[in-house]
Amino acid sequence: MTDLNALKYSEEHEWVAVDGATATIGITDFAADALGDIVFVELPEVGTEIARGDVFGEAESTKSVSELYAPVTGKVVEINDAVVDDPALVNSSPFEDAWLIRVEVEDGAVDGLLDRDGYVAITGA
Repeated sequence: MTDLNALKYSEEHEWVAVDGATATIGITDFAADALGDIVFVELPEVGTEIARGDVFGEAESTKSVSELYAPVTGKVVEINDAVVDDPALVNSSPFEDAWLIRVEVEDGAVDGLLDRDGYVAITGA
């Protein structure tokens, strides 16, 4: 089980786990629940440069399509093919199996993002 208190969060409902110079990004359980059953996930190609606040992909559910916003700036070094192949993982395991992308980042990449308490305060979840 992922320690949710060790993650950082964006107001757009993405989570970030940093390990050295690599940030792993996914969407929160709150977002997954709000979207409903995820049926399609589009992710950027490895090597793509993303900037904080920019759209880097989308998640489509039976209810709607939602853009995915980059919570950090960096270069995509890995995508989670398992989520592309089985988008329902986002609903069943948003913090473990359904990470979306890994990004090479600079020190301080998560500065300004929310901690768990801050995220819970804005979502009420």
